[in-house]
Amino acid sequence: MSTSANPVANPATVAPRWRRLLPGSLFSRVTLIIVVGLAIAQLLTFAAIRYERNMALRELMMIGIERDIASSVAILDRLPATERAGWLDRLERRNYRFVLGGSALGSAPRSEASQQFAAAIVDAMRPFPVVKVGEVAWPPEGLQIEVRLGDGSSVVVHAMRVGMPVSGWVMWLLAGQLLVLAICAWVAVRLVTRPLAQLSAAADQLGPDLKGRTLVEEGPTEVAHAARAFNAMQQRIAGYMAERVEILAAISHDLQTPITRMRLRTDLMDDTHDREKIRQDLDAMNALVREGVTYARTLHGATEPPLRIDADALFESMVADYEDVGQQVRLDGRAGAPIVSRPNALRRILMNLIDNALKFGSDVTLRVQTEGEGGRLVVSVLDNGPGIPPDELDAVLKPFYRVESSRNRSTGGTGLGLAIAHQLAMAMGAELTLHNRPEGGLEARLALAAAPAR
Repeated sequence: MSTSANPVANPATVAPRWRRLLPGSLFSRVTLIIVVGLAIAQLLTFAAIRYERNMALRELMMIGIERDIASSVAILDRLPATERAGWLDRLERRNYRFVLGGSALGSAPRSEASQQFAAAIVDAMRPFPVVKVGEVAWPPEGLQIEVRLGDGSSVVVHAMRVGMPVSGWVMWLLAGQLLVLAICAWVAVRLVTRPLAQLSAAADQLGPDLKGRTLVEEGPTEVAHAARAFNAMQQRIAGYMAERVEILAAISHDLQTPITRMRLRTDLMDDTHDREKIRQDLDAMNALVREGVTYARTLHGATEPPLRIDADALFESMVADYEDVGQQVRLDGRAGAPIVSRPNALRRILMNLIDNALKFGSDVTLRVQTEGEGGRLVVSVLDNGPGIPPDELDAVLKPFYRVESSRNRSTGGTGLGLAIAHQLAMAMGAELTLHNRPEGGLEARLALAAAPAR
């Protein structure tokens, strides 16, 4: 019974937003983390050095600048009034200058640093009276200090705190260091993750034919050990599968003899009704043994080499073969070009799919079409049968699984036809999926791995 309610996602399976923003590969993630960490470490180091230099400069300024300003004011006081203007440029420094006459602007210093700076200058000015100390908006934390000279004239001291200068090449040096560290991190992470990528590729290539790529057993100790373990695992699996095929082949061979004897004995029976029933059972046993061995061989390997074939000719010949035995199968669409595939495996897959469609439907269509940018060939077998329950679409591709509970071969079959087709599809690099059609019936879609050979 179907329901229209949407499934609710499990909160435990939903990744946080920040994790979804990370790159997908381990190589990209580790590289990003290392580079970002190095950049943050560089910035923190630069900030700490900059802060320490600013503190050192402040201490130097608090120790020497007030004495320099006081000495300059004493010089101006000793000079005749007519000569003072000529000395202003000589006494000017980067962080202070003097203006004859006028009054100080601004309000009282507000920050603690400005108050300490002003207090140090005022203390050094003694015995010259300080009329006003004001903090101006520009330059930042700048002070204007109005001082009364001995002859009653005023001098305004424009003083400001100067930060520690940083050469332009320092930033370029830090950027160069970060670039070098990022390249080293990239190389290191690449060396670490490349064996994982090779292991993943080898695992993907290990298909039903059990002919995966053997990894090179070299590199760091952990990598070499993992490669040896993977190669040994491939060999063990191949050995187990070969042993299973041999056992099934032996059982099939041994069963042929008693089945043949029982068939001969049924021919000598007088009861025609019982004889036909027993003969049907023997035929079912014989077919089950043959299909079981065929399925095991599809797991063991597909030795057929890929060939360049005329797909349209293959499809037309298959449809003609079914018409010759009185079964109607329509052909819809064309490949339009040769393809590279395994013809015997492809024929066996399509025959199993068509036989399954004819078993449960009366209107069967073999549809051929290309899709995607690469023009991948997709072959679909459509029928008008009862379809398959949605929760069993994947299960029917497993061996000996049948939707019907009946053991009758006329309805339920052995449960190996779709499993054999599925295993052959994986062995040749194709993808077989089942879908219920909206108008009723089943669609078996075989998407070939390679695009048509031009």
